[in-house]
Order: sequence, then structure tokens, then C-alpha cells
Amino acid sequence: MPRHVRCGLIQASCGWSPEKYSLDEIRKRMIAKHEKMIAAAAKRKVQILCLQELFYGPYFCAEQHERWYQLTEPVPGGPTLMRMQRLAKKYRMAMVVPVYEREMSGVFYNTAAVFDADGRYLGKYRKHHIPHCHPGFWEKFYFTPGNAGYPVFETRYGRIGVYICYDRHFPEGARILGLNGAEIVFNPSATVAGLSEYLWELEQPAHAVANGYFVAAINRVGREAPWKIGEFYGKSYFCNPRGKIIAQASRDRDELLVSDLNLEEIDQVRATWQFFRDRRPETYGEITRTQAAAEKSADAAN
Repeated sequence: MPRHVRCGLIQASCGWSPEKYSLDEIRKRMIAKHEKMIAAAAKRKVQILCLQELFYGPYFCAEQHERWYQLTEPVPGGPTLMRMQRLAKKYRMAMVVPVYEREMSGVFYNTAAVFDADGRYLGKYRKHHIPHCHPGFWEKFYFTPGNAGYPVFETRYGRIGVYICYDRHFPEGARILGLNGAEIVFNPSATVAGLSEYLWELEQPAHAVANGYFVAAINRVGREAPWKIGEFYGKSYFCNPRGKIIAQASRDRDELLVSDLNLEEIDQVRATWQFFRDRRPETYGEITRTQAAAEKSADAAN
């Protein structure tokens, strides 16, 4: 039987500056904006929907200030997630919902919760690779590196994995998601022109080819005040297992991108390119040994 799944991505701007609005007001306005777009996705019969990184506010990592800790919430059970969970059930839509997770006081993660089409919480992915670089991606101030592996979630419509923003620069986790059975990997992001745009349509199609799965890449749009780190350039897209971008959103508009994915293509591609068969994990130990040796040497010096 054909296995077609209709997927959606939401890219959105945040036009409410913390200089003029309280953080609570920004959260309310961004959630309201997204709820309208989620309803639009339901009308278009989207079955799996992914929101952008830290969707209910601006990309606050452009500064280092503890006020943004106010946006943290537990996963599961946080107020934003409970609201999204109800929508997943209402619309019979599996959803990937990126939020700022609070595990305990002072321990926070950049996390995406996953809900199935009946509203059940399936689990979460915590961003592993945490950047701290110019022009304003000061994430180590906010996030503990992920410690929950690379899970794959069995939704009603297909097996999905999540890789968040900066993770996409690292092929190791992308491979693990494939080995764990992911058919579609969603990458909710926040990235600006002048820094990563030349990589945007290179790295993730390469992951799709190397692992024989679909990739769904999301980026927010617009400029966010008061910071001047650049323009979030949108261009969210779906990529098939051959590395071809099959649907892409605009550069500068709030947009719901919808695409029908034929999951049978995964078997077709893997029947030709036997990368999983021909990989040689017994020869790759040097990747981790080098780091382990450095850590052992540092421990000895101390």
C-alpha cells in the first residue's frame, strides 16, 4: 500500500520587541499567531506539523540576560505544551513543538516535545550541540547540552526524528536518527543571513542522501528588535531521500508550507544506495577516542 503523509512547517516572524512588550504578552501574541496557522494546517489536512525553534517568542539568545528564564516550562506538562497538546488531539495532527524546557531550577534545555494525532505525549528531543558564537547566538548561557539521545517517535502517520538548529552541522546525530528508524527528520531552526545561508541548502540534503530519509527544515523570518544580528531568512523546505528540495517557503513571509511525502521513496532509494549495509562502524572509533584521550590527558594534568 502507498504510504503518503501530508506534512506542514510553520515559519513566522516575531514583531514584538521586549523593549515595548512584557515577555508574557509576547508569548501570548506568538501563541495566538501560531494557533491561527495551526488551524490553517488542519484545514489543509496536514497530518504531521512542526513549529520553529523556540516558537513562542523571539530568538532571545541574541543577548545574555536571565529575564528569559521566565519562558521555561516543564516538558511535558507546561502550559504552552498543554495548549498545543489539545490542538493536536482536536485536529488529529501529530505535532513537533519546540520550547524552552525547565528540568529543575537552573537546569534548562532547548527541547522539542512530540505529540501524536490523539494528543498523546510521545516524548522529547533535547538539542545536543549548543552554539556560542558571533553575531549573537549565545546559547550556552541558556541551555544545557541534550542528554536524552536521538529518539525516534512512532506517530500515527510515520516515524519521525528531531534535530534542532545547530545540530544540523553535525552528521553523527543525523546518522543515528537514520539507524534508529526515522523516516522524516524535522529540524526547527533560527538562523540568519550572512552566517549560515550558504549552508542551508547543502547540509541537510546531504543528511537526507546519506541516510535515505526525508528532511523538513524550518527557519523563522524577519528582523527582531532590539537586536541587530541580521535577518532570519525563512526558506523552510522539505527534502526527499535523493537530496532534492521538493517544496520551499518564501524568504520573508509568515508561511505554512505543506507537502505530501511518499515514504515508499525511502525503500526505493535504499535499494540503490546501500549506505547502511556498507558502513564500517568498527573503523570509526577514532572519532570518539580522540576526544576521550584529550579528556584523559586533561584529567591527568589536573
